[in-house]
Amino acid sequence: MLATALSGALFGLEAYIVKVELDVSDGLPTFNIVGLPDAAVRESKERVAAAIRNSGFSFPPKRITANLAPADIRKEGSALDLPLALAVLAATGQIPLGERKLLFLGELSLDGTVRPVRGVLPIAMCAKEEGLEGVVVPKENALEAGIVEGIKVYPVGSLAEAAGFLKGAVQIDPVRYDVRDAFRRSGGYDVDFSDVKGQEHVKRALEVAAAGGHNVIMIGPPGSGKTMLARRLPTILPDMTLEEALETTKIHSIAGLLPPDKPLIATRPFRSPHHTVSNAGLVGGGTIPRPGEVSLAHNGVLFLDELPEFRRDVLEVLRQPLEEGVVTISRATATVTYPANFMLVCAMNPCPCGYYGDRTRRCRCTPSQIQNYISRISGPLLDRIDIHVEVPAVKYSDLASDRPGESSERIRERVQRAREIQRERFKGTGIRCNADMSPKELREYCKLDKSSHELLRRAITQLGLSARAYDRILKVSRTIADLEGSEEIRPEHVSEAIQYRSLDRQYWMR
Repeated sequence: MLATALSGALFGLEAYIVKVELDVSDGLPTFNIVGLPDAAVRESKERVAAAIRNSGFSFPPKRITANLAPADIRKEGSALDLPLALAVLAATGQIPLGERKLLFLGELSLDGTVRPVRGVLPIAMCAKEEGLEGVVVPKENALEAGIVEGIKVYPVGSLAEAAGFLKGAVQIDPVRYDVRDAFRRSGGYDVDFSDVKGQEHVKRALEVAAAGGHNVIMIGPPGSGKTMLARRLPTILPDMTLEEALETTKIHSIAGLLPPDKPLIATRPFRSPHHTVSNAGLVGGGTIPRPGEVSLAHNGVLFLDELPEFRRDVLEVLRQPLEEGVVTISRATATVTYPANFMLVCAMNPCPCGYYGDRTRRCRCTPSQIQNYISRISGPLLDRIDIHVEVPAVKYSDLASDRPGESSERIRERVQRAREIQRERFKGTGIRCNADMSPKELREYCKLDKSSHELLRRAITQLGLSARAYDRILKVSRTIADLEGSEEIRPEHVSEAIQYRSLDRQYWMR
């Protein structure tokens, strides 16, 4: 007998429908799965057989062939366990699949329990686009699938429950999830800029970075607050839109990082990978490419602490995502593109011991050790970082002060106003902020008066800055002017922007 069940699989950021076709015929007892299954899918036949028997059904001692269509795309993961088991039961007449257009997802344990799987959100979106009636998913994934409006979501906890639902013996109410209400309620952060004592000039630099979407590097001794400041940067970024939240949630769903009780990511993501991360871990990879840290930080912040400790080849793969806002991973079986529009924030010590230039602690490093340490970061990567800021040790008077710093909410209000100016400026161009401007927009929106031109000329000549650094200074100047609500870029805006480019010459041009 022949039975068909619908399921779904992932291809990069998108999903597609998989038709599980199963045939049961006389012959030697075998269970073959065809249609380019990976190891996890091939192993599902053992889980399916045990789950069927341990759920009170009989597993037929016959020749079973399962085809996963379309057969020319490789299938991975364990989400096909549940539809395979239901197809076996339907083909042997133990349950009816009926005419209902339902999509099934779930991994099976040997006792028949349905376990959560990754990628449920994009698959549910695909099911809606294909006009299906609903999706049957593990209970832990129900809220995630419920984000998709216009499709019914039926949560199940076991194979027996799913079979009883199809037979009409078990009533399962569809999960309802008000995504807009959840989005409004989930937009808070646990940290705030008011927690940071002192470092007012660094806060100003981060405000400029947030207002224009600029990349930042902070250089200072241990304990000066670099990590603390970086972790609070998302709190002053503009509030996420619902579209951005869904896009970010989709990426985390594919990576399997969504907690069951928080299916919607409504705050800016903050990713801080360890310096031992590999190329594939940072930009994505694998036989069937999965998103890396740069994609998980999409619409948020990617923080690289102790920057010189990262392998140089790992840092160099950041160049393309920083320039293009996407990362393309090519393999023999597929080429996948993931979004990677993030703010890069880096932190580092000025030398191996960390106290070069510090006024209170003596540096023990030789000039050659300092140069070797600093030179681990290439000039081309540094050129792609718009703002360089020095973070000195915090003064005792600041630490002992009871006066709270300015709150993230107040800083975010200024950032939001600057972003609104940019949104109007770039309407219809696909550019979201000043950091994304191309040479065409630079010529149109970053015109300088004579005094500003002369100031910038002297800085470029004396500091030996590159053409890319010249463009970065113009972009940061435009952002500083936007923060002040100025249509024109004035000399004081250019002067502040130049200050944010001087550190690479102070340390790298020794």
